[in-house]
Amino acid sequence: MNIKIDALYRERFDFRHNSPSLSEVSEMLRIVGVDSVAELIDQTIPASIRFEKELNLLPAKSEYQFLKDFRKLAQKNKVFKSFIGMGYYDCIVPPVILRNIFENPGWYTAYTPYQAEIAQGRLEALINYQSMVIDLTGMEIANASLLDEGTAAGEAISLMRATRKGSKKNANKLFVDINIFPQTLDVLKTRATPAGVDMEIGEIDNLDLTNPDLFGIIVQNPDNNGGLRDYTRLFAVATAQGVRTTVLADLMSLLLMKPPGEMGADIVTGTSQRFGVPMGYGGPHAAYFATKEEFKRQMPGRIIGASLDVQGRNAYRMALQTREQHIRREKATSNICTSQVLLAVMAGMYAVYHGPDELRKIASRIHGLTIALEKSLAHSGFIQLNNYYFDTLKISLPSGVKQQKVRSIAEAKECNFRYFEDGTIGIALDEISDMGVIKLITAIFCEAADRKADDSVINRAVAGSAINWPDTLLRRSPYLTHPVFNRYQSEHEMLRYLKHLENKDLSLTHSMISLGSCTMKLNATSEMIPVTWHEFGGIHPFAPVDQTEGYQQLFGDLEEWLNEITGFSATSLQPNSGAQGEFTGLMVIRAYHKSRGDTHRNVTLIPSSAHGTNPASAVMAGMKVVIVACDEHGNIDVADLRSKAEAHNENLAALMVTYPSTHGVFEEEIVEICKIIHQNGGQVYMDGANMNAQMGITSPARIGADVCHLNLHKTFSIPHGGGGPGMGPICVAKQLVPFLPGHPVIKTGGDQAIKAVSAAPWGSASVLLISYAYIAMMGVKGLKWATEMAILNANYIKDRLKDHYPILYTGKNGRCAHEMIVDCREFKHFGIEVEDIAKRLMDYGFHAPTVSFPVPGTLMIEPTESETKAELDRFCDALIRIRVEVQEVADGKEDPVNNVLKNAPHTADVVTADNWEYPYSRQKAAYPLRFVRDRKFWPAVSRIDSAYGDRNLVCSCLPVEEYEEEGVSEGAYNQ
Repeated sequence: MNIKIDALYRERFDFRHNSPSLSEVSEMLRIVGVDSVAELIDQTIPASIRFEKELNLLPAKSEYQFLKDFRKLAQKNKVFKSFIGMGYYDCIVPPVILRNIFENPGWYTAYTPYQAEIAQGRLEALINYQSMVIDLTGMEIANASLLDEGTAAGEAISLMRATRKGSKKNANKLFVDINIFPQTLDVLKTRATPAGVDMEIGEIDNLDLTNPDLFGIIVQNPDNNGGLRDYTRLFAVATAQGVRTTVLADLMSLLLMKPPGEMGADIVTGTSQRFGVPMGYGGPHAAYFATKEEFKRQMPGRIIGASLDVQGRNAYRMALQTREQHIRREKATSNICTSQVLLAVMAGMYAVYHGPDELRKIASRIHGLTIALEKSLAHSGFIQLNNYYFDTLKISLPSGVKQQKVRSIAEAKECNFRYFEDGTIGIALDEISDMGVIKLITAIFCEAADRKADDSVINRAVAGSAINWPDTLLRRSPYLTHPVFNRYQSEHEMLRYLKHLENKDLSLTHSMISLGSCTMKLNATSEMIPVTWHEFGGIHPFAPVDQTEGYQQLFGDLEEWLNEITGFSATSLQPNSGAQGEFTGLMVIRAYHKSRGDTHRNVTLIPSSAHGTNPASAVMAGMKVVIVACDEHGNIDVADLRSKAEAHNENLAALMVTYPSTHGVFEEEIVEICKIIHQNGGQVYMDGANMNAQMGITSPARIGADVCHLNLHKTFSIPHGGGGPGMGPICVAKQLVPFLPGHPVIKTGGDQAIKAVSAAPWGSASVLLISYAYIAMMGVKGLKWATEMAILNANYIKDRLKDHYPILYTGKNGRCAHEMIVDCREFKHFGIEVEDIAKRLMDYGFHAPTVSFPVPGTLMIEPTESETKAELDRFCDALIRIRVEVQEVADGKEDPVNNVLKNAPHTADVVTADNWEYPYSRQKAAYPLRFVRDRKFWPAVSRIDSAYGDRNLVCSCLPVEEYEEEGVSEGAYNQ
C-alpha cells in the first residue's frame, strides 16, 4: 500500500500563534451564527475600507529557518569594546537574573499591576527598585521607572513647573547647563517648545539665580565631559530664590559620591541601565525618577506603595493613581502609560544580588581603573581635562597627535571612544573593564603618538589608586541597609527569592489575560530568543553606523513592513512607548502646519471615548483639546464632530481617533469623519492601539488617516513585561515624512526633522527584534488570519456571554471588533460593583479584563488570536458562574455584604484557616468550577485597602521589624 507523504512539508509558525484549530473554528462559527470567517468579517468591517488584495510581504519563515537566518543577520553587527559612555555602559547581567527574569515568561508576560492581589511579586520587586533609587540618590520618594534618561529629564520640566509657588507662579525660564548629554538636551528642547517654556542653555557658573522669571535648572553630574562637582552651595541659593533644581545622575557614581539629595536637589533622575541591563543599541532601560515627598502628587509615572489587605496583612499596590493620565486626561501633567517594569526589576535585583558592599567594590574598581588609565596616559604625554571624575576621562592630545589617527588605530583594535568636535577624546570605563582594557587603551594612544607603552606604570597606578576628590564630594551616608539588600548574595538564596516572587504573580504562563485595548497575546519563545544575543545586546547606541549593519537591515525591513501594513510612506522607530508615539505623531503634525505658515493651528478634536493618553499627549504637544461627543451606540457623533471642526476651522490641527473604536466597533462613518477633518484643514491621527483588528484587511491609510502610532507591545507581540517595555513607532503619510524625528548624535528622520523624542536614535532597539520575528514568521497570510481570529474569538465570547451580561456596543450587524464591553452597571442596584467581579475572577485563576474603561462600571474584554477555544470556554464559564453568584445576591439567597464576591479574592491562608466564618463553603470560595482545582492559582493577599495605602504612603521597603514578621510567616526565603 502506498501512503502519500509531503516531502516538502515545513512547520508553520502561524499555526502555533493563532491558536484556534480549524475544527475549533468551525465550532465557534456555529455559536457565532455564520458559515465562514469571511462572512463574519463581511458583517464586522465596512466593505468600503477593506482591501481588494493581499499585503505585499515576504513569505513566512518557520521558527527554525528564521532563527538560522537571523543568526546570520546578527553576525553583521560588529560588537566593539565600547568606551563611549554618555549614559550607556557595558555591564554584567548576573546569570541568575538573566535566566530567571529576563528570559523568564513568568516575569515578562505579566501585565501592569492594576490587579495588585495577583501581582505581589512584581510589586515587591519594584519596591526594592524604588528603595534602591531613594537610598542612592538621597531623596525621599521614587517612582517605579520611566522610559529613558532623556524623557525622564523632560518629565522633570513638568514637575518643576507644576510646583512653582508664590512669586514664581508665572515664571517661565528654565536654565539647562550646557554640559548635559546631547541626546538629553535634544529631548528637552522637544518637550520645552510646545509647553512654551523659555529654555536657556549655558554655563551654570554664569547663571543669575535672582532672575525673577527663572523657575528651574537642570544639571548633569557627572557631566557630559565626565566631570564631577558639588552643587550644595548653588542649590542652597536656588532654593532660597524659589528655583527648583534637577540633577541627572549616574547611579553607579553615587555609590562613592555625595548624593544629590544631600546637595539639596529637588529632583534626581537618570538611567539604571548599568545595573545589569544590556545596552541593546539603546534600550529598553529603566529610567529612575526621585524627588521630595512634597511633590508626590505631581510626580510622573507609577508609584508602588505599601498598604494592608482586609486581613491586616502587608500588601503592595500602585499608589496615588488619581495622578495618572487615564483619570486626569487633558489635565494630566504627564502622558506616561507604560514604564520599564521588567528592566526596573532587573536593576533592582542587581542591587539585591550584589548588596551594598559588593556594589561599592564594583564602583571602586571602575574608578580605580580610571585613575590608573589617567596616570598611564599622562606618563605618555596625554592631558586629562576633568578636575574630578568617576569613570570618564576627557583627553587632550599632544601636539602632532590627531584625533583621526587615534580613531583609526582604535577601530582597527575594535574599540570605540567618544570623539569631541574640539579634537579631544572621551574614554568611559565600566563594569567589564579590567587591567587588560587599561593596557589596550594605553597601547592605542601610545601608538598614535609613536611612543611605547610602559605596563609598569599601569601596575604602579593600580596598586596606588585612591579617591582624590575633595571631602565635600565623598559619600558618607550609608545605603541599602535594608535586609532585602543583604540576604541574597548566595545564588541559591537569590534563585529561591526570585522564584518566590514569581509565584505570587499571575501571567500568561497561567491563563489568558483578556484586557481590552491591551492585547495580551502570545510572546513566542522563538521571538524572544535573539533579544539576549550579545550581537544585539552588546552594542552602544552611538556606535558608528557601519558597525551595525545587522541592526540597520533589521530597521529597514521592519520600517518597510510597517509601511506596507499601515499603507503609509515612512516610519520612525524612535518613540519608545505608545504614549510617546502619540506625542511624536502630534509633534510631526505640528511641524507640518508650521512649515505651511499655519502656526495658529493648535486645536485637536478627541472623542469622549478616547484613552486618557490621547488628551494628555495633545496637551504636551501644545494643543488645545476639544472633546467630541459619542452617540448612544458608542460611535463618534458625526454631527457634533462636523460642528466642532467647522467652528474651529481656522485653528484645527488634528483629530485623534482610535480605530476600531475604543468601544470595540468598526465605525461605519470613519471615511466621512476623516474627510471632515481634511476639509477643515486638519490632519487625522489614528491611535494604533487596536491595529490587531486591521492587519491584512484594512489600514490607517485606507480609512483616510495621515499618521498612526503602533503599539508593538500589543499588536506586534513585544511582551508587556509587567508594565513595560513597549515601543510606539509612528507611520506617516507622504506630506509628513520630512518631519520625522531626528537625533543629535546619529542621523535619523526627515530633512525638516523635529528634535529627538527619545534618548536613543531607534528607541528601545533590542525589542524591535521581537516584532521583526513576529512579522517574518507570520507572513502575509498569518497576519491576516491573526486579525480574523482576534475578531472571531471576540465575537465567540460575546455570543457566549450575551444571555448573561448586556453587551454595551456592537456594529450595525450586531458584531464587535476584537474586543467588547460587558455592562455590569445594573448590578449596583443590589450592591455588587464591577470591582467585585474583577476580584472574584482571581479565584477562578483569571486576571480581570479592563475595569471601568472606557465606560465606568464595565469590563472591556479582548481575547486576542492566541487563545484556544478551550481557554476561551474556561474564561466564559468563569464569568457565567460569577453571574450566577451575582444573581444569588440579587435574589436574597446570599448576604448583600458577606458574600463570595465581596470577600474575593480568597487566599490559601483564608481558605485553610481553622476558623471559617463565611456563610458559604470553602469549596465555593476556592474551587467554584471543576477546572479550577486542576490549575489553581492562589492570590498572594486578600483584597487590598487602597485608601489606606494612599493615606499612609510608604513607597520603599517595609521597616525591618515588619519585614522580619513577614519573613517568619513566609519561611526561609526571607530569613
